[in-house]
Amino acid sequence: MTTGDDLGEIIVEFVRNGPYVKCSAIHVATGREVSAMGPTNEPKAVERVAIAKLRRALEAGRAERGR
Repeated sequence: MTTGDDLGEIIVEFVRNGPYVKCSAIHVATGREVSAMGPTNEPKAVERVAIAKLRRALEAGRAERGR
């Protein structure tokens, strides 16, 4: 489990499938989950992409509720 600077707690999971790794990021407070895939030799880069996607998904959810 990790903490995003402004996101709170995030669960990060990696699953390897051949030359690729799938990184899932779950926001603990909301249960929102996103994933990203990339090469196995760059897991930190794939994690950054997944967390960025999670941040965008949470912002989109806030915008939806604000309408």
